[in-house]
Amino acid sequence: MPDKTDFQAMQYAFAAHIRDPQNVAAPEGIEDRRMAVYRKLFFNNLYNLLGTMFPVLRKIHSDDQWRRMIRQFMQKHQAETPYFLQLPEEFLSFLEKEFEPGPGDHAFLLELAHYEYAELALSISAEENNSDGIDPAGDLLIGTPVKSVLAWAYAYQYPVHRISPDFLPTEPAEQPVYLALYRDDDDKVRFLELNAVTAGLLDAIENNPDAQSGEALLRELAKTINYPDVDALIGHGADALNEMRQLEILIGTRSTS
Repeated sequence: MPDKTDFQAMQYAFAAHIRDPQNVAAPEGIEDRRMAVYRKLFFNNLYNLLGTMFPVLRKIHSDDQWRRMIRQFMQKHQAETPYFLQLPEEFLSFLEKEFEPGPGDHAFLLELAHYEYAELALSISAEENNSDGIDPAGDLLIGTPVKSVLAWAYAYQYPVHRISPDFLPTEPAEQPVYLALYRDDDDKVRFLELNAVTAGLLDAIENNPDAQSGEALLRELAKTINYPDVDALIGHGADALNEMRQLEILIGTRSTS
């Protein structure tokens, strides 16, 4: 029976060669024809899986570029988990920390990857809203607005939701791009583009330890941004709150008392 230490050494050598066959020799005693099957299998699995998980990222890269990216991922990244559903998070971590961009790589690459990762993560999230004490039809100005746990807001430098092979921005947008990703009752992931004010309002709703009413949050926001017409902001804010409830970004209100 093979020694356990020798077997583990063989496993490590096998994995090292699969990750980087051009620079790491295959373990001794294994026919190259057999190794070629594993090299192709492992690479193609990642090539196809990550292309499915990051579809826009894949579409905007040539086959050579995508192969280079996948090979770097295999060479450089030490995964923290073996779970299939966490592979996109591992790939995003690689892009953030280890990927070496080439001359043809886009400046928005990391932001686009994050946006696509967030879409996928939200689609499979096991979180559920707790409806106890929530009035789905409550007055959003009088009560405390409650954000869905399946609504995530982000700010980007690039309009990542519009990027495609036909739209490849070379410079950041003049203003931050605020997006709310949300999953509706049909389990469809959708997005709402926010302006700076509605993004600030949604952030205030999420971070509202004193359970202030929607109107109180809007008055505080008007003060923070020095908005000249507080009543007008409250009117616009009421419309924004109602739209977010219709889209299921907000799930209703809690009593402020």
